Amino acid sequence: MGKKEQIIEKAIELFGVNGYDSTSIRELSQEAGINIAMINYYFGSKEKLFEAMVEHKAGYMKGKLEELLNDKGLDPLEKINKVIEEYVTRIFSQPAFHRIIYREMLLHMRPDMHKAIISILARNSGMVKGIIEEGIRKKVFRKVDPELTIASILGTINQVMLSGPLCNMLMNKDEDYVPYSDEAFKKRVIKHLQKLMEAHLIASK
Repeated sequence: MGKKEQIIEKAIELFGVNGYDSTSIRELSQEAGINIAMINYYFGSKEKLFEAMVEHKAGYMKGKLEELLNDKGLDPLEKINKVIEEYVTRIFSQPAFHRIIYREMLLHMRPDMHKAIISILARNSGMVKGIIEEGIRKKVFRKVDPELTIASILGTINQVMLSGPLCNMLMNKDEDYVPYSDEAFKKRVIKHLQKLMEAHLIASK
């Protein structure tokens, strides 16, 4: 792992635990064992570092979505099922970091960073839209609204991720239960979304 990637990985860890505002470049420098000048050289500012982290995380999903979009061996519904599985698995792996990204988007305190995050995430959403449109062209899917279909998938995941106490209540769990580390709960979310999308997308016979 190069120094740039090392800084990003440590920043993901610290921002995930402490939050964006409570994590300083000095603290990051100490934790990563890399001097502040090197961090500034690679990123220039904490905002640009945060954007690089989002790009880094979204880049993995971008690669997965490109593979799915171009996979001739899967039908559109199988692709959507894979998209749901990838998104839920990826987001469940770092719930704290996911919440920080969406907190930044909701608060809109840093307009330039907000715009950059939206631009990065929109690229991946565009590929999911391509899969949905493929299904519509092939008459496998009904003529649904692609953008709102994507919002339905991500909105469900976001609601689950942002509302741990609500998840605990719905599942009749104790307050100390952590749903995001429960493999059974993750599979439940994946299966629910897959069934939901199948009912929404598949054209009537």
